[in-house]
Amino acid sequence: MNNKKDTGKYGEEEACKYLQRKNYKIIERNFLCRQGEIDIIAKSPRGELIFIEVKTRSSLKYGMPCEAVTPKKINNIIYSAKYYIFKNRLYNIDVRFDVIEIFLHNKKCIIHHIKNAFIG
Repeated sequence: MNNKKDTGKYGEEEACKYLQRKNYKIIERNFLCRQGEIDIIAKSPRGELIFIEVKTRSSLKYGMPCEAVTPKKINNIIYSAKYYIFKNRLYNIDVRFDVIEIFLHNKKCIIHHIKNAFIG
């Protein structure tokens, strides 16, 4: 990957492929609003609405990818999710917040899916 943006985009693509293999339905990607951005919004096989943050790393030099999901980032995701739910008039639906870590190592993509990574 040439730069951080390319690496992140590649990681999101791999995360979507992974989720689809697990029978998740991708509803939206890169949902952007004033409150922040949500990388992937999906519906689980059980019908839960999942807001997913994807973190991709080619090195662990700066720690685990999930460590980049700071309290500030979590708050932005939660506020963005609330706005998405309000905007789309989604009521009485189970919601979950996940983090997907993507490790790029020797041309291999290792995926770690952290379900219920935080509570909104």
